[in-house]
Amino acid sequence: MRLHRQKRKHRFTTTYIIAGGFLLIIILGTLLLCMPFASSSGESVPWSDALFTATTSVCVTGLVTVPTFSTWSIYGQIIILILIQLGGLGVISFTILFLQLLGQRIGLRENQLIRDAYNLDTHKGMSILVRKIVKGTFLVESIGAVLYSFVFVPQYKISGIWISIFNSVSAFCNAGMDIIGPNSLIDYQSNVAVNLITMVLIIIGGIGFPIWFLTVDKIKEYVHGKISLRKIIKSLPLYAKAVFSVTAALIFGGAITIFILEYTNDRTIGNLPLGDKILASLFQSVTTRTAGFCTIPQEGLRRCTIIICSILMFIGGSPSGTAGGIKTTTFMILVASLLSSLSERTNTEVFNRRINAETVRKATSIFSLSFFVMVISLIAFCAVQPGAFEDCLYEVVSAIGTVGLSRNLTSSLTLPAKLIIVVTMYLGRIGPISLALFFNTKKYINLIQYPEENLPIG
Repeated sequence: MRLHRQKRKHRFTTTYIIAGGFLLIIILGTLLLCMPFASSSGESVPWSDALFTATTSVCVTGLVTVPTFSTWSIYGQIIILILIQLGGLGVISFTILFLQLLGQRIGLRENQLIRDAYNLDTHKGMSILVRKIVKGTFLVESIGAVLYSFVFVPQYKISGIWISIFNSVSAFCNAGMDIIGPNSLIDYQSNVAVNLITMVLIIIGGIGFPIWFLTVDKIKEYVHGKISLRKIIKSLPLYAKAVFSVTAALIFGGAITIFILEYTNDRTIGNLPLGDKILASLFQSVTTRTAGFCTIPQEGLRRCTIIICSILMFIGGSPSGTAGGIKTTTFMILVASLLSSLSERTNTEVFNRRINAETVRKATSIFSLSFFVMVISLIAFCAVQPGAFEDCLYEVVSAIGTVGLSRNLTSSLTLPAKLIIVVTMYLGRIGPISLALFFNTKKYINLIQYPEENLPIG
């Protein structure tokens, strides 16, 4: 028996372009942020902080080693905002859009890149899809900025316009960075408008672009009386049902759990009125979906709540959106596979549909590799960074899930710890499974089937 090795031709696959594109933008962003004009003091920011800021912006994470509002000049903040927008929409979308603006023809290869980047099942209308995504993004961000301005402009005058724009883009792209002050949105803990605007932007950005267009189409059909609400729900494809159900379950389930666990905690929501407790708990649950804004001090969370928030951060948002994590659909498939195994069913079933074995294997691989990267990063991080274990855990999970929440540890990171978090954020954004494919330059094909034999487990 021989194992035949077939060398794969070197070509720019979607995985290569995504991984290399993000890396190139990070390097370019670092160089720009190192320039004196990018700093509010007029002096160059240390390269490690520039690299960290560029990475957290492109990877739409939100962890910062230096305060965004005071460290960077208006030019530096503009650079950061552009990096956030590029990272949120993805390298492929902007590349295709740029080619279209130059009048270049979008061929089969470019259509394949778009299809792979957004996990779509069709090759039709890919270039039109990119334009719709970009237009939809700018529309939602513009609406968010206008709504924010009713709060920030009266308070910050002319500066409130820039704050509104920055916050809207950052929230939609799930970046969690702001230029208001050192306390994120804690000062707006009881402001219903700021809370609701931010949560809606986070959810819209993280739910996935394909869900946008499906939702808009169904709303149009309902408004024109072509279909009832009951039929809309029944006609939804499995993908949409999975995204909507898991997203709702995680948001409201997480909010209820956080509310119960933190109800008497004076360091978080214990001293707040009942209405504010509910609002803060809901916001905390939403922001752990990879957003990074906070309205309660994260260092005040109880250990049990830290575990819940870490789980929510690791799961993240939905595919083909601006959020990170292993994704809601992956989580649903894993749960369905577990339930099928416990009930001794042959197939993995979701909403009366059978999930093929290859999809289950892929979901298991994504979870396993993501968890492996997280554990290795945590071990390395704990080895070089002083601090309580729960603080280190929170920091690493936040990085791998591209969330941006921290228990006041990021600003005190050592240089090795900064570099570990930078790598973790990068892996979390492009996906551990993509990195594995990126370095897999050789393909092995078994031409002979080996004898089957089982191993004892459990």
